[in-house]
Amino acid sequence: MEATVSDERPSPDGPATFREVFGQSEYRAVLTASLLSWIGDYVAKAAVTVLVYRESESIALSAAAFAVSYLPWLVGGPLLAALAERYPYRRVMVVCDLVRMALMTLIAIPGTPVWAILALLFATTLANPPSQAARSALMPAILSGDRLVVGLSLNASFGQAAQVVGYLLGAAVATWNTTAALLINAMTFAVSAALVRWGVRERASAMTAAHRTHLLRETGEGFRIVFGNPVLRAIALLVFSAMLFSIVPEGLAAAWAGERTDPGMDTGLAQAVIMAANPAGFILGGLLVGRAVAPARRLTLMRPLAVAAPLALVPALFDPPPLVVALLAATCGFAVAGLLPTANGLFVRALPNGFRARAFGVMATGMQVIQGGAVLITGLFADHFPIPTVVGLWSAGGVLLMLFTALRWPDRRTVEAAVEAADRANSEDPVTGDRSRSPADPRRHDGQPAAEGRTGERGRRSHAVT
Repeated sequence: MEATVSDERPSPDGPATFREVFGQSEYRAVLTASLLSWIGDYVAKAAVTVLVYRESESIALSAAAFAVSYLPWLVGGPLLAALAERYPYRRVMVVCDLVRMALMTLIAIPGTPVWAILALLFATTLANPPSQAARSALMPAILSGDRLVVGLSLNASFGQAAQVVGYLLGAAVATWNTTAALLINAMTFAVSAALVRWGVRERASAMTAAHRTHLLRETGEGFRIVFGNPVLRAIALLVFSAMLFSIVPEGLAAAWAGERTDPGMDTGLAQAVIMAANPAGFILGGLLVGRAVAPARRLTLMRPLAVAAPLALVPALFDPPPLVVALLAATCGFAVAGLLPTANGLFVRALPNGFRARAFGVMATGMQVIQGGAVLITGLFADHFPIPTVVGLWSAGGVLLMLFTALRWPDRRTVEAAVEAADRANSEDPVTGDRSRSPADPRRHDGQPAAEGRTGERGRRSHAVT
């Protein structure tokens, strides 16, 4: 992990520009590699979801097929992510891509039964935690200050664009050949590995051999750094709550489209429109809020947008047609895009450098498990009750949860104290964040949950990097 870098933006009160972010060649390489692998993943996910629903005609099983990619985070996400702290981030990303490429190629062998495809998909996604943790921890070494927040917003927007393309392509390919979708995914991992290997320079591992203890203990430190501090804990609850509701329209899209289709719109198109709407809204929200809103204003808007996200889905109670469902999902995605990069930026600033990958593993695991669980639970309810009723009531509960979370948000002084404590820890050891001390010690580490980036404090130097 690189030492910290100062933020010398010419306009401290305004957001960084896209040109500044894209001017970093390493960022372009990481973004392109991620974009390709994301598209391949969504192609495979959409195709498998359609396949299972057609063969079983069960909403619950279709939801389970969608959620299978989240399961590895539950069984070993933080532990696998902790591995990324022990090795150079570039090496971790390349190895994980090559492993996923090989497994996807095996899945694509003709005649492979559905149960074997699902099992191999599960094995493939075991490489996701260390790969994503390494990428998250590498970003602050490439981008600094508000450039990091804008870069994270761009990552999220491009990720959602990849989701739109992947879902549309996957739904189309599923009607032709599921094997082809899996081969597309394998090819994207191969190209991603090449881009990272030759587009990103090698950096030393964040954790030296002298700082290693036991993988389980190191994983536990990731949990303590996230949940042991009230500010990080507040960010975690906000992010987790947002994920609990925004994913539901996508997860139930295949069944929703099958039950409620407009005249002139076939089931496949209705499914694609619903699945693509949330990421499309996320793209728009990420670009507008990330570029047009000043850093300080973004922080102010974070909590209102958190409440607006589930509120946008409550009108599903009235059983609207698919196009209106898509509009509601897009509005939800817009609100989530406005709050996540800012929350991520604050998380990074309050997080000691030496715990980046582990803290990301905890947060990413929570997000993945919550999304998968939300889809499974609502899918089970939808087997017994109308989907619009399930989604509407689920979202109404989300409004109450978000109001509670927003009201419990720590005050400004507490937030600033947490950031200053992380700065002090990082200044003691810019590379390790003084890992020899306990991450739960409030005198040294005011650990904050996974929200990476800078929230714009009058352009002062930021030592936190994710």
